[in-house]
Amino acid sequence: MCNCGNKRNDYPSGQQHFTIGNPSNIPTQGKKMWPNIYFEYTGKTALTVTGRITGKNYRFEKSGEKILIDYRDASAMMSVPVLRKGKIEQAIT
Repeated sequence: MCNCGNKRNDYPSGQQHFTIGNPSNIPTQGKKMWPNIYFEYTGKTALTVTGRITGKNYRFEKSGEKILIDYRDASAMMSVPVLRKGKIEQAIT
């Protein structure tokens, strides 16, 4: 059996230590990974779509209306035939 230089004895017994990268890289609620995206409604009547990730309801009242969609819900919105992806939200500096 290998002793490996007694490295096992360097750790206190009964405690586990885990290191998972830099904690500053973990996204917090205030940080967004991507910008939000506008979607334009091209249908004829009103439409309400629920975001798959956020659970937020997005209400389009009339054709041509543009609504800012959370980036986490955007991929699901692209599967709705009467919604057209528009411009990305511009960062305010």
